[in-house]
Amino acid sequence: MSRRVSEIKDCLKTFEGDGIPVTRAFPIPGLREVDPFLLFDHFGPINYTPGGATGVPAHPHCGFEAITYMLSGEVEHKDSWGGKATIRAGDMQWMTTGSGLIHSELATEGFKKKGGVMQGLQIWINLPQKNKKAKPRYQHIPKDQIPVIKLENDRILIKVLVGTFMDVKSTVQAFSPVSILDAQFSTPGGITIDVAKEQIAMAYVIDGELQFAKNNETASKGQMIYFDQESDGIDLASVSSSGSYLILSGKTLNEPIARHGPF
Repeated sequence: MSRRVSEIKDCLKTFEGDGIPVTRAFPIPGLREVDPFLLFDHFGPINYTPGGATGVPAHPHCGFEAITYMLSGEVEHKDSWGGKATIRAGDMQWMTTGSGLIHSELATEGFKKKGGVMQGLQIWINLPQKNKKAKPRYQHIPKDQIPVIKLENDRILIKVLVGTFMDVKSTVQAFSPVSILDAQFSTPGGITIDVAKEQIAMAYVIDGELQFAKNNETASKGQMIYFDQESDGIDLASVSSSGSYLILSGKTLNEPIARHGPF
């Protein structure tokens, strides 16, 4: 038996930095966070002309972990603890802010020179209280080091960004008890994702369309699907010619959250 859809929500359209369009699932009015997830942003796509791209200059963070998953374009990460990497399309980074750091994510010189489309996902996950003062750490995972599970004669690819799926484990070392998967369909099809009953689960439509027969509802690009916790699996049925869907699950911390700006 699979979980039912609790709600399909449109995300908030807003802008960040130098006019970067952002599709934000939360925090938004009426939804501060989805424990243990603090923020979900889909930035871009934005098509930069040559010389137009900038990025996000140096700013501070503490008390959470963050993933940046690049869909197109490239940025250079630098932080005050010595972390440095170029994140290209298909790559991801995992940053444990812990006791505090300062970092920047700027368009690379090469990307600024030629221009192009910038797009990606950024998600913040709350650190358990016992790990709030952990030493900051930066992990860069190139796309060829992200585990991929191939199903249905390669018509469905599951990228294990964080956590474990079908006994395949991500290389990310995280304090936060979460799993993040990118399910990519090259044809219409379906799959069941196992999620422990005690964990919350969501799915975000990066591209494509999902159909939920139990609810007689569909979800399309830029929408977030929230599931109940009545069983230990979610059914995804992609009804478009191709699609990409981010599945997020995690154990709620049920701990007080103090937040302001980038903290």
